[in-house]
Amino acid sequence: MEWSGPARGLILIFGLTIAHASSAQTTAIAPPTPDQAPPAEERPLAKSKIAANTLFGAESRAAKLKSRAIGFYSRGCLAGGEWLPPDGTAWQAMRLSRNRNWAHPNVVKLVKRLATEAKAAGEWPGLLVGDMTQPRGGPMTSGHASHQIGLDADVWLTPMPDRRLTWEEREKISAASMLKDPLSVNPETFTPGVIAIIKRAASYDEVERIGVNPAIKFGLCRAAGGDKPWLSKIQGWAGHTYHMHIRIKCPPGSDGCRSQGTPDGTSCAAAEKWYADTKAWMENPKKPPTGPKTKRKPKPPLTLEDLPNACRDVLAAAPTGGPTLIAKGIVPPEQKPAAVPAVEASSGAAAFAVPHALEPVPPAAAAALEVPKPQPAGRRAEQ
Repeated sequence: MEWSGPARGLILIFGLTIAHASSAQTTAIAPPTPDQAPPAEERPLAKSKIAANTLFGAESRAAKLKSRAIGFYSRGCLAGGEWLPPDGTAWQAMRLSRNRNWAHPNVVKLVKRLATEAKAAGEWPGLLVGDMTQPRGGPMTSGHASHQIGLDADVWLTPMPDRRLTWEEREKISAASMLKDPLSVNPETFTPGVIAIIKRAASYDEVERIGVNPAIKFGLCRAAGGDKPWLSKIQGWAGHTYHMHIRIKCPPGSDGCRSQGTPDGTSCAAAEKWYADTKAWMENPKKPPTGPKTKRKPKPPLTLEDLPNACRDVLAAAPTGGPTLIAKGIVPPEQKPAAVPAVEASSGAAAFAVPHALEPVPPAAAAALEVPKPQPAGRRAEQ
């Protein structure tokens, strides 16, 4: 059937009218009003706004990048971190659930060297190694403001026992304090071996400084008979009654890393002044000021925007290693015994018997083993 010219014109006009009405209806739809938008608390935060310790604390493996310390000790991150095995010929890593036995390869090398050389020299039976850093460094979920770029290591001043510690013991055993009181060391724990291991650590060129409690610094000066070159690296830091905090210089190739520089105020004269001033204050403490106290607002947590830009690449990088890396060195949690024996309770071959032995796990079991996640510290950073 053929339409006449006027009929075809009417059909065309009718079609245009419908299309125009449809277009007008579409453009007339109003955008959602503010009260229709999702609440602010339900909107996902930009990664740059999330607390950095949340982001870095969630990473269980190092970044598959060239090893590099980025930023400053208290504001940065770590690329290409290396894992310190929980057990070595002269060391054992503690607090394994925190997953903080990672560091720049130079620190891992230093810890191994310190442990083996001190043991070979008959100075120290072996190191108990506390926190180093998280797999990718960065702000920690608990316990430390520094330790962010993989150049710090806490070494307990408690000697390693002559047996392999169980998982539970590594979680719950406390290090021994070196102090008898706030001003002086305890001769029962502050032994010649403690002096020797601190001295050896300070003798290494790559070590920039070592932090210990001011009373320990004072005790070292008294034991050494005054200033010695190695004592210039030893600083008095509050806390640190249980361990020495070893910090190394920025390694070669770590562009963007900022060292702290040569430590100051480390003379034995400064230690004597600390002792005299603290003793005087303790004998005649000043009365606290009267009146209302001004509460300080807590500082907001660091975010990615507060860290060097390269830390974004560290977070985005592929991980190194896998569950087998942990499985080969750590007792799976399901094998933990119910009771925690004392450190002195056993020694020798019996201490290595299954299920406590840190033996390699079969491949099938290793693949299914859940990698331990970092846990909040049970105590302060002193452990």
